[in-house]
Amino acid sequence: MDFGPAAVMGLCIGFLWGIGCSLAILYSIYLGGYRKAIEDSLLPEKSKRWRETLKKIEERRAQAASASAPK
Repeated sequence: MDFGPAAVMGLCIGFLWGIGCSLAILYSIYLGGYRKAIEDSLLPEKSKRWRETLKKIEERRAQAASASAPK
């Protein structure tokens, strides 16, 4: 099968477009999610969302520990 130059060019542009979109999504996640989580964790007075999330994590850890404890 022989691909023409237009097909090769389209493939390259599509590949680069996909990489660009992926990087844009990752960057928006970093700005909105990860960075906000770090800021929340460094505040002296923790937000309600932070406290609720921490409580859920601690409950899951306690459940996992009790489930794996020898009987």
